[in-house]
Amino acid sequence: MKRYLFLFLFVFGLSFPPFAGGDDVLKIEGSVNPKSLSRGEEGKIILKLTVQEGLTVNPEPSFSIEFSPCEALEFSKEAFNDADLDIEILEEMGEEYLNLKDPVEIPFTVSPEASKGKHRVEGKIKYFVCSKEEGWCLKSSSKFSVSVSID
Repeated sequence: MKRYLFLFLFVFGLSFPPFAGGDDVLKIEGSVNPKSLSRGEEGKIILKLTVQEGLTVNPEPSFSIEFSPCEALEFSKEAFNDADLDIEILEEMGEEYLNLKDPVEIPFTVSPEASKGKHRVEGKIKYFVCSKEEGWCLKSSSKFSVSVSID
């Protein structure tokens, strides 16, 4: 019986891609420009996205960046996709993938009612990552946060 249980667990473990957790797949470094803002002023959240070696992020199913509600900041929409952010789509051997070489910039406006001080903005990136070499794809998401200083 133990032998069959071990065999089942071994086969079951092989059926999932090695990056199923998603945490190691997409590294997100976030910052804000300018570093300090006043009420009514415009700024940008800048996200540098790095995909693990040998993997690509596909434009379909949709790539999106969503922000949790933050009373201090106003965004033009709730979620941004690759087209909204002018992320270039490259093609290699008939396969499309997103060019994440350049940082992604998302504009916002500081709310006129925003309180002074540091505000934490949280978000999530939903993406579809593939390994051509290993022959698998995985729909995943990664969370991030950045701090915004309001004078």
